[in-house]
Amino acid sequence: MIVFDLSCDEGHTFEGWFSSSADYADQIAQGLVTCPICGSEDVVKAPMAPAVPTKGNSRSDVVEGRVVEHTASSSAQPIANTPMPKEVTEAFAALAKAQAKALEKSEWVGDKFADKARSMHYGESDAAPIHGQATREEAEDLLDEGVSVAPLIVAVAPPDELN
Repeated sequence: MIVFDLSCDEGHTFEGWFSSSADYADQIAQGLVTCPICGSEDVVKAPMAPAVPTKGNSRSDVVEGRVVEHTASSSAQPIANTPMPKEVTEAFAALAKAQAKALEKSEWVGDKFADKARSMHYGESDAAPIHGQATREEAEDLLDEGVSVAPLIVAVAPPDELN
C-alpha cells in the first residue's frame, strides 16, 4: 500500500491509500477519488514529507488486504480504509460550510491570535472577529484569563498557503 497526502480545489487536505502509483492515477482518471469534506472531484497530490522507515521493533500484518504497521509502543487501533458513511460526509460538509460562513467576516491573524484576543479582551484594541493559530498552552492561558476562545472544527489553511 502507498499513502498519498491529497488536496482538493477547496483547499482541504486528506490521505488516500492506493495499491500503487498507477492505481492512484487510474482512480483519478475514473473520477473515483473525491474530497471526503466537500465531495470535490478536483483532487491532486499534496506535497509530502519523505517516508521514514519503521523501527526494528515493529511488525506488519495484512488485514482485509491492507498492510497495518504495529510497533511495540503503539496501542492505537488500525484506521479503516473504507469510505465514510454518506450521513457522516454530509454532516461534515455542512459543518465545514457553516464554519466557512462564520469566518467570512473574521480576520486571519496567524500566530498573533493569543496576543490579539488578549488585547481585545482587555480593551486595548477594538473587538472584532478573528481567527488564527495558538498553541494549546496559549489557548489554556486565554481561557484561564476569561478570554472566550474556541477551536475550529475544520482545519483552516493560512491564506498565504492557499494556491
